[in-house]
Amino acid sequence: MALDPFRNTITGDILDLNIAPKDDPEPPAVKQFLETGVNPYNEKAECLPLGNFLYLSSCSGCHGHVAEGKVGHGLNDAYWTYPKNRTDKGLFETIYGGAQGMMGPHSDKSINEILNIMAWIRHLYAEDPKKARWLTPEQREVFKPYVEDKSVEHGTAELAQAVPADVCGTMRH
Repeated sequence: MALDPFRNTITGDILDLNIAPKDDPEPPAVKQFLETGVNPYNEKAECLPLGNFLYLSSCSGCHGHVAEGKVGHGLNDAYWTYPKNRTDKGLFETIYGGAQGMMGPHSDKSINEILNIMAWIRHLYAEDPKKARWLTPEQREVFKPYVEDKSVEHGTAELAQAVPADVCGTMRH
């Protein structure tokens, strides 16, 4: 299945994914995403600590600690400022290429890092799973809306570095 090109949400230009920092080695999830537009890390529990750490270090300043919204809009509910972000391909385009307004492009992140961030954002979803178009039907059946557990440490570099690199890829240092 060939995807339409990835496009910058501001200019409409085709995004040059060749300039994204490369993963070494590139995990199979990146190739799968580029072929299908579906993020294979969604609800993959062993990868969530990496996405959590990357989200906290790159996104939470504007979107909030649990995507509740601050300067930037909330990301944990069923409302999407940019409707295309309901799909993984659309959310990737927005993160990688930037958005109208204050959010600049995050092309400094590797494709794998963005996929892990996206999986964490999707994990933070706190509403009805039936509205979560990015979940497979099987995932919708078992998905539990996010409730923060403040008694558990999360978002640390140590937890992120402990994820299985062969499953979740790595983060650049």
